Amino acid sequence: MPEHQTPLIATIAAGLMLAFVFGLIAHRLRVQPLVGYLLAGVVVGPYTPGFEADPALAAELAEIGVILLMFGVGLHFSLKDLMSVARIAVPGAVGQIAVATLMGAGLSWTLGWSPMAGFVFGLALSVASTVVLIRALQDNRILETSRGRIAVGWLVVEDLAMVLALVLLPALATATAGDGVPASRIAFYLLITLAKVSVFLAIMLIVGRRLIPWLMHHTAHTGSRELFRLAVYAIALGVAFGAAKLFGVSFALGAFFAGMVMGESYLSQQATEEAMPLRDAFAVLFFVSVGMLLNPMVFVEAPLALLGTVAIIVIGKSVVAYLIVRAFRHSNSTALTIAASLAQIGEFSFILIGLGMELKMVPTEARDLVLAGAIISIVLNPLAFLAMERLRRGQPATAPTDSGASVEPVGTLQPTRLSGHDVLIGYGRVGSLIGKALAQDGKMLVIETTDEGIEKARLAGAEVIVGNAADRAILTAANVAGARRLFVTIPEPFEAGQAVQQARSANPALDILARAHSNAAVDHLKKLGANLVVLGESEIADRMLERARRDPAPISQNEHPLTKS
Repeated sequence: MPEHQTPLIATIAAGLMLAFVFGLIAHRLRVQPLVGYLLAGVVVGPYTPGFEADPALAAELAEIGVILLMFGVGLHFSLKDLMSVARIAVPGAVGQIAVATLMGAGLSWTLGWSPMAGFVFGLALSVASTVVLIRALQDNRILETSRGRIAVGWLVVEDLAMVLALVLLPALATATAGDGVPASRIAFYLLITLAKVSVFLAIMLIVGRRLIPWLMHHTAHTGSRELFRLAVYAIALGVAFGAAKLFGVSFALGAFFAGMVMGESYLSQQATEEAMPLRDAFAVLFFVSVGMLLNPMVFVEAPLALLGTVAIIVIGKSVVAYLIVRAFRHSNSTALTIAASLAQIGEFSFILIGLGMELKMVPTEARDLVLAGAIISIVLNPLAFLAMERLRRGQPATAPTDSGASVEPVGTLQPTRLSGHDVLIGYGRVGSLIGKALAQDGKMLVIETTDEGIEKARLAGAEVIVGNAADRAILTAANVAGARRLFVTIPEPFEAGQAVQQARSANPALDILARAHSNAAVDHLKKLGANLVVLGESEIADRMLERARRDPAPISQNEHPLTKS
């Protein structure tokens, strides 16, 4: 079949293959793989020679990644979480958008653009990327912390503001074109938009909270994993599409609320696992699609304007966000996290500037500056988080957290004085059960990153080191060289494997016990040095067989199965 008849397959194949190659090179150079994904997009884009992927198809494929990503975030972000951060997220996001828009308008004025062009340009620079933000929070293991919840809530408010902006821009374009649209009509558009968003939220919180969990439970009872997986994707994509078409809400926001509603079901963990494979693949295509839009000539033709654009995104927005968070009396740690989280732009920026060009409100140079600024800021964002982490570790040891509990990593990394102790990596559902038993002898150290896990571990009397156990410095501070046992309870096989491998290298005699979710993970962890790897399914089967062999007699119909031990 000729190539031009398969643009979808060609775009996916070329995008993923080149993303893999450049991502692997970036990893070998100790750079974030997403830098490689962006370069892959430049290679298959219309501004470089050779194969040219379909940019429209790439953008739609990337949108699926945004939908699945925000759906996954919603699964772990309850309505209670959203309301708990509203007091800082709403005024903070609105204030930061306003100041960033003014900074962008100021830069456009020096370039000789019209006031309306400056407004659209500044607005495009004010909103952060959903994909980049969530990926950064996940990579730094702070998505489920109080800081992470504030950052996500802040982003939700930004998305809502951009929905309003997308509706109002056509009216503003008509008004500035001299056709004389009265202020009353603009106000009417605004009220209609607010009404649509309110109706969508009401439907999701009233009807969706009952319908979606019921549908998932019914599907789970069919016993078909294939149907359950299909239900997850159908709800995520279906709600996102319906929200956009019927209520004018963004795909990302619709998917976020769909995930938040489903998160109230006990099946949310299983739904998360089912959504991850496609989510990661399409998230890669998002970065490829961003790279495709870049015209490299902007680096040569407008270097000073580009420098100013990047300064607004990376420095200006971060400073404003930091000052706002501190003004609301949140901790320095939270302020630094929000500042680093928002030091980039992404998908909404592209949509806004694209609409501005369609309405002839901005020049072509504005689009090129936004795209180049987005790519540079995305590349620099991991460095922003690295700087944030170093600044956080340098704050005084008495620094409080927003909740009043001392659960933030403070001061320099202090090594433990324990010896002959147990090291427990992760204090979640499995780790906390083990920790309760180990805490009785008083020689337990926990390595954890989430606020909730840190607080629980300290309440249990454990010494806690905050950080990623895959980091050699963290394991050194935990004195694994002098420990007697290491319990690895985190579910991620790659991080667990790195921790096991480094711990075994530091202490060849260490007794390492780990958990796994698959036979492949069992083999992987044992190969890296684990003495015992527990597979949940195998242990369940062994326990059931043990009971059957011990008491083969059938249970009486009048006796409830759970009443017998």
